[in-house]
Amino acid sequence: MNLPPEQLPVPGERSVRTVRRLRDEVGPIAPVKLPGGVPAWLVTGYDAITGVLAGDDVLYSKDARNFTALHDGRIPADWPMRQVIEGEHLLIKDGADHRRLRGLVSRAFTPARVQELAPRVQVLAEDLLDGLLAEGDGADLVRCYTGPLPIIVICELFGVPPAERAGIRAWTQVLVSHDATPADAARAGAALLAYLAEHVERRRSDPADDLTTGLIRVQDADGDRLSADELRWILWSVIVAGHETTMHLIANAVVALCADRDQLDRVRERGDWAAAVEEALRARNSVVNTVPRYPLRDVRIAGVRVGAGEAVVVGFGASGTDPARYGPQAERFDVERRAQPHLGFGRGTHFCLGAPLARLEARIALSTLFTRVPKLRLAVPEEELLYTSSIITEGPRVLPVLLT
Repeated sequence: MNLPPEQLPVPGERSVRTVRRLRDEVGPIAPVKLPGGVPAWLVTGYDAITGVLAGDDVLYSKDARNFTALHDGRIPADWPMRQVIEGEHLLIKDGADHRRLRGLVSRAFTPARVQELAPRVQVLAEDLLDGLLAEGDGADLVRCYTGPLPIIVICELFGVPPAERAGIRAWTQVLVSHDATPADAARAGAALLAYLAEHVERRRSDPADDLTTGLIRVQDADGDRLSADELRWILWSVIVAGHETTMHLIANAVVALCADRDQLDRVRERGDWAAAVEEALRARNSVVNTVPRYPLRDVRIAGVRVGAGEAVVVGFGASGTDPARYGPQAERFDVERRAQPHLGFGRGTHFCLGAPLARLEARIALSTLFTRVPKLRLAVPEEELLYTSSIITEGPRVLPVLLT
């Protein structure tokens, strides 16, 4: 493909609009440049993405040691995205190593274990709504409700004290931002890892009834203790991904339902908030792009040759609205759409292990919000909302609402 690569992000354009535009204008795969001018391939078509995901651990690696440009001098040492793609976390593990670590963490996210959390999530949602209602018309739903809920839930699971949660949120925002300076990204990354190391050691000396303590005690099949470094990176991936994506998913769903009251009425009549969550995962997913994959040998994606060791970014934000898969009305948020598979949580080896928890939180958050505040609507036109500056996840920065 001889097209000039498009720079990501595109100034003035939301990241999800960029990936969908490239899908429609260029095709299911397009050459791009990541922040800092780093070359990559962006895969946006549903079928092409499905093919890439099917090749995980066979044709594609997520281990940055297989990213040629990262090691031949073309990418500077202070590239802001380095920690996200080089850290020893679950998002970039392959094969047996990935399965071992995932197996340890997945015990915390089984459907049955997650369902036990429903009463606590309900209480948190109610308490946060009390605060929102106290502020009255013009309150920011992100600050008061959709933002705090997921981070409180994930931090309670892993025993992070309330006073320390704001720091985790602040560091995460820098790490996923595409306009963070190298110095800011380095400071945020170092601070988050240092905090998690302290948290692990605190739990080693002072165990509690939380998942951090449980992971410390866990042993793998060979009887080897999970190392402090491995545990630190597990916490990094689960806590960061566990709140960032869910908070934006809930907010995106609120915007979609407020923009089409008929859809909201249908959901409310049937009490089928799960359908609203699934449609949001398809058409308003908070995950726009993934961290890169790297072909282990030359491959062809949608007929385009991609060389071994090049960066392949999966544009999930375009997969759910691909007309080739979902028809000419693919962009429309429709809770009565005939049930079809989507890639909102990925597929295959790296399917999101936090999917049951994200679905639970989103379902409770939406049902509680629109039951207690049935006339809730946006305080500004939808097109005036400002969205997060990230090519990885996307949701409104501020969501002012009217309550009456």
